[in-house]
Amino acid sequence: MSSQPILIAGKWRTATSRKTFTAENPATGERLPEEFPVSDWADCDQALAAAAAAARDLRQVGPTQIASFLKRYAERIEARATELVAMAHQETALPKKPRLADVELPRTTDQLRQAAAAVLEGSWCLPTIDTKLNLRSYLAPLGPVLVFGPNNFPFAYNCVAGGDFVSAIAAGNPVIAKAHPCHPATTRLLAEEAFAALGESKLPLAALQLLYDIAPENGLRCAADSRLGGIGFTGSRPGGLKLKAAADGAGKPAYLEMSSVNPVVMLPGALVERHSQIAGEFVGSCLAGDGQFCTSPGLVIVMAGNGTEAFIQEVKARLEAAPPSTLLSAGVAKQLAAAVESWRRVGAVLVTGGNALPGPGYHFANTLLRVEGKAFLATPAQLQNEAFGNASLMVVARDPAEAARVIEQLDGNLTGSIYSDSRGADDALYADLAPRLRPRVGRFLNDKMPTGVAVAPAMNHGGPFPATGHPGFTAVGIPATFRRFTMLQCFDHVRPDRLPVPLRDKNPNGQMWRLIDGSWSQASVVI
Repeated sequence: MSSQPILIAGKWRTATSRKTFTAENPATGERLPEEFPVSDWADCDQALAAAAAAARDLRQVGPTQIASFLKRYAERIEARATELVAMAHQETALPKKPRLADVELPRTTDQLRQAAAAVLEGSWCLPTIDTKLNLRSYLAPLGPVLVFGPNNFPFAYNCVAGGDFVSAIAAGNPVIAKAHPCHPATTRLLAEEAFAALGESKLPLAALQLLYDIAPENGLRCAADSRLGGIGFTGSRPGGLKLKAAADGAGKPAYLEMSSVNPVVMLPGALVERHSQIAGEFVGSCLAGDGQFCTSPGLVIVMAGNGTEAFIQEVKARLEAAPPSTLLSAGVAKQLAAAVESWRRVGAVLVTGGNALPGPGYHFANTLLRVEGKAFLATPAQLQNEAFGNASLMVVARDPAEAARVIEQLDGNLTGSIYSDSRGADDALYADLAPRLRPRVGRFLNDKMPTGVAVAPAMNHGGPFPATGHPGFTAVGIPATFRRFTMLQCFDHVRPDRLPVPLRDKNPNGQMWRLIDGSWSQASVVI
């Protein structure tokens, strides 16, 4: 059987390497029939060359064409939704309904349409004009973007349809997409529709190129290549840090979403008031997607006292009553077991679960461990390793002072939550602990679990290192996501007809900032 073609320089063609791989159905553990190529450096080199040429062409394209592509692509995805959902279900075992068909696929097309609207509105690139000094600046396209998709979102984070792809294209950059080997056929179907939409919108066909897999050394070589503008990556911390080192060495920006344990702090009054309700919310959150979300609550901080043991026992009972779902791959199952075992080696005690379940497919018992605050403080780094899957760790602090010390040892995370008494019994403690947690997380929540991520302009899906590679940017929330893949360009006394369209006085694309007589104003007409 011949392997599937790759998309290079505007054409579907055979890969130069003969090495191949197949995906598997994680519900059964069986290999799927289609073969996909592992591209060698020759494919990578040709993709980089074509992307560099496409970047030059895209700079001449107006926002109307880019918006047209994004909208047309959304329509084409919806027209092929049944086939896409069936393939993604086969490759990931994620439920067709509601997860894939009713949640993730609509989120993906909504992202595309939000991006189209932002491109047409135009203010996302922050055009800024100083009329007195005749200085003008804006955020311009960065250049070819290498996008690595994760295993857990076959649509919404896919390298050819997800947030990084959408943001890079919307900002005017071509994308070299590296598929995740867990769902290559789903990625191929999406890429077929994206490629068709490029042609319909008269965009450069090399604005999207697709490689299914590459050797790690070639990924690092791409990251450091002078033709590349930047990187968008969602995945494991070890892989992300290697890419970051290669990109840093070449001066290339790499926007990385890596690992996060998303601490949830339960204050005493909240547990006394409603421990059963909170237990239900917690279990629902940590089992969503079988715990395979980057916002899953992997670390819970409680304080010894009234309500705490009842809360832990309620969580245990609910976890034992809930059927475990299927993990995404054999690799995820192996890494989850290793993470749980690493916690136990440094003092965590098993409350429930902790073991792989018999096949077919890949399953792990719903798992909860606990560790005393003193033990956590002795080895905080080891007890913050992410367990990607349906396992969480409960840290039981002796008192508020110890809870404060635990919080101060936390790494950077995507999210952090605090539950408190609704009648004010926890207010003084909240006032002490919230300022300690706030700088350690990108999104801060009250009385809410972190798993829901709204695709909205004010959303921050980012945070301090090592949750991401840069604390000032977000992977969700249009149009802020666009700005990762841009460079700030300044034009000093450049003739009007030589300016980019967003910086011209008669700008048809939206609002801009002008410095007039020493004060800032927002205007869309020349003053």
